[in-house]
Amino acid sequence: MGQGAVGPAGVLGLAGVLGLAGAQPAGPPPLLLDPGRTVPPGGEAQSHGRDVDVMLGGAETQQLRVVPLHPEQPRLPAGRRLPQLPGGGVLHLPPPAAAPRRHPLRSLAPVPVHHPWSDSREVLLPQLVGHLHQPEAVSQRGSVTFLAFGNGAPDVFSAVVAFSNPRTAGLAIGAVFGAGVFVTTVVAGGIALVKPFTAASRPFLRDVIFYMLAVFLTFLVLYFGRITLGEALGYLGLYIFYVLTVVLCTWIHRWQRGDGPGAAGAWEPEAPRDAEEPESSGTNSGDYGEEYQPLLPSREPSLRILTTALSPLDCRKWRRKPWYWRLFKVLKVPVELVLLLTVPVVDPDKDDLNWKRPLNCLHVVTSPLLCILTLKSGTYGLYQIQGVFPVWGLVTLVGSALAIIIFVTTSNEEPPKYHCVFAFLGFLASAMWINAAATELVNILQTLGIIFQLSNTVLGLTLLAWGNSIGDTFSDLTMARQGYPRMAFSACFGGIIFNIVVGVGLGCLLQMTSSQLVVKLEPDSLLVWVLAGALGLSLVFSFVWVPAQCFQLGKAYGICLILYYLAFLCVALLTEFKVIRLSAV
Repeated sequence: MGQGAVGPAGVLGLAGVLGLAGAQPAGPPPLLLDPGRTVPPGGEAQSHGRDVDVMLGGAETQQLRVVPLHPEQPRLPAGRRLPQLPGGGVLHLPPPAAAPRRHPLRSLAPVPVHHPWSDSREVLLPQLVGHLHQPEAVSQRGSVTFLAFGNGAPDVFSAVVAFSNPRTAGLAIGAVFGAGVFVTTVVAGGIALVKPFTAASRPFLRDVIFYMLAVFLTFLVLYFGRITLGEALGYLGLYIFYVLTVVLCTWIHRWQRGDGPGAAGAWEPEAPRDAEEPESSGTNSGDYGEEYQPLLPSREPSLRILTTALSPLDCRKWRRKPWYWRLFKVLKVPVELVLLLTVPVVDPDKDDLNWKRPLNCLHVVTSPLLCILTLKSGTYGLYQIQGVFPVWGLVTLVGSALAIIIFVTTSNEEPPKYHCVFAFLGFLASAMWINAAATELVNILQTLGIIFQLSNTVLGLTLLAWGNSIGDTFSDLTMARQGYPRMAFSACFGGIIFNIVVGVGLGCLLQMTSSQLVVKLEPDSLLVWVLAGALGLSLVFSFVWVPAQCFQLGKAYGICLILYYLAFLCVALLTEFKVIRLSAV
């Protein structure tokens, strides 16, 4: 921990210091601040600018200057944010002052504490004490599960849609292999260029070995030209085994280090260098503690709650943004409005869990309608029962009845106990939107291939692979800039393992029927083998280079990977246009 950086134990302990009228006189030995512990009441320091030596985590000593608070100021318990109070104090950190640390999996906004006769500093007091004591290995589990699922959704749905038609199966193969080459070269190389770092040795080797195994299995499937039911289930089983291996390795690593689940300070993989101003996303009375909550609860009418919840524009943000942001926002408003109408969102960070009674009741009707009207291009929704009554009409009647019951039995102020069900409904609605977008994207690419006489494979490895990799690129590079290159680098390999294993396995499994338990996957050109070979070679290159450099990933590694992708792209395009071809025997 560098100069000016305050660890979790010190932050929580300082909450107790700030709650007293003064501080204990400084002197040897340094004062040890543990979570929830405060300075003993004896020997108060009344003079301003008294220096206090604070021992953080029982190891490093940090000298802090504590300015006395107002004598009548009550003590704030540890783990609670500091409100802006008149006559309050400010915690002075010795220069250079470190920016507030942010956990990659949850945003914690700092709250400024102002004083009329001194400059202000920002002190980060997280709401949850247990949140600070996350093990470092949470980055590995998060990158191969939650982040992989989020980034891999477009790839999986596009693969499932492409495998549904034998004529577009080349799109799926090209997208799976093309995205793999892109992520393992351009994205991984970009992370090394943005922020050189030391890779975690065991997680890296584990991920590369599993991914090479998945690529080898896919190569065998393409070589034999078919995939059976057992092989498709084997793909899904391989990913489950991979996730279990990650969890087991994490537990073993923690057990070897002797760290318990509440090891202090292990939640910070690396100290971020840059800190950005948190952007306000609206006002919430619970963000500043109970002092800012109204004394008498105000009952807001349901119509006003509905109109506010359906408004995608923030007037304050609109006024301070530039013109090009406003133009882009105007173009996004129709899409955002449709998503607000059909996708319920449960936010555990809000006091009311984002419970909007009129809007959530409307979601009970719109979300099921979305599911049946987008699945199989609306085939199920337009089906008529006994040739008389359509399925979408039945879903509308049932949803309306449930919406009325929920509206009558709940209130606007407090969410019901079954509010978590709306989270699953939102997940299902989001999946259906992604599926609908993937279906239209595959149809557009197939049309472009016919017009420009391009194969489905080259369209998959370029347009479809680039489009599906946008999420990986932005999320991984953003994490690297914020000081978490290890997590971003692990997400590169964890995400694409999910894409190839679940994309191919689930895509082929859904096309099997009781009478047809084999799906044919015959390569339509030499380009498929170029793709498979390029992906395997890139993995072998990283598997050899990274250990040879003692897992120190710098700019040389990043430049080599990006140049490799450019060379691969040239070879792939030359193969597509028959400049490179196999000579007839």
